[in-house]
Amino acid sequence: MADLQPTNYAATLAAAKRAIQAARTRAVLAANGEMIGLYWDLGQLILQRQSDEGWGAKVIERLSNDLRSEFPGMTGLSRGNLGYMRRLAGAWRDRESCLRLVGRIPWGHIQTLLDRVDNHELREWYARSAIEFGWSRAVLMNQIMSKLHLRCGAAMSNFHELLPDGESELVQQITKDPYNLEFLALAGDVAERHLERALVSQIERFLLELGVGFAFVGRQWRLDLDGDEFFIDLLMFHIPQNRYVVIELKTGKLTPGDVGQLNFYVAAVDGEVRLAHHAPTVGLLLCGGRNERTVRYALSRSSSPMAIAGYRYNELPPAEQAVLPGEDALIELVADTIARLDHNDT
Repeated sequence: MADLQPTNYAATLAAAKRAIQAARTRAVLAANGEMIGLYWDLGQLILQRQSDEGWGAKVIERLSNDLRSEFPGMTGLSRGNLGYMRRLAGAWRDRESCLRLVGRIPWGHIQTLLDRVDNHELREWYARSAIEFGWSRAVLMNQIMSKLHLRCGAAMSNFHELLPDGESELVQQITKDPYNLEFLALAGDVAERHLERALVSQIERFLLELGVGFAFVGRQWRLDLDGDEFFIDLLMFHIPQNRYVVIELKTGKLTPGDVGQLNFYVAAVDGEVRLAHHAPTVGLLLCGGRNERTVRYALSRSSSPMAIAGYRYNELPPAEQAVLPGEDALIELVADTIARLDHNDT
């Protein structure tokens, strides 16, 4: 006779799996911290010798060769890597404060921070963000290149006036200005429907740009109000804050009518879609251009919480532009993308 499954076995198995995974994670973090600590020690040793005895690049190369001969199975002892160790110790002069922060991220992330960020406070800001949001090295590089620290929470909004204290600050922090849509590889003027379709075709990267916690609900989300149909460009849900986010796209310059339309959509989602346990719906209007006084007056008369931000999709840094195809090739690519999207819609 087969053994009966013990009571609560599934829950016990799940708990055991979580315990094992947590132990593995702690082991990986501990090993990474030990390695970064060693790298800091070597970097500090090099700094001291350079200061006391005037060591130059040839001595560093000799040290690298001797260490690799002594420890043939150990990676990370190249001359270039020793240079990064020196820079690590120079950037974080205190070993313990260094390990408390960057001891928790991979060495490749640290190299990116040392290469791409000159300011110490910004290095720590990006390191903390990488830890909090679990960024890969490629994502960290992209966030640095797009100057995320200047864009976070920067959208003009009326959250402070229409949302409770504390909540308004949290909602403000999920906005950016401008939004970086360069991954769309678009050029020149595009119609709103083409921009919208391109965003949906690259939804994973768009969600990454929006920030952690966003989920895609739908494109051209249909609202039926007593037989009248309305269509929201993009409807999102922010899971950590438990609220819908209505996103409207305007490729031209912002008008008060655009704000009025978003105000209507936010109110309609609140009344028709939002459930009792959801936080109030907010709106986000992404526009190609705007007059700040127009934005300020329009927001002051809106009865729904919303933010207004710009976006960019063709302002790559010079190094990135150098590897892109020419304008004619880009136009051809856009035409092919639009034709494919139109075909998928039919």
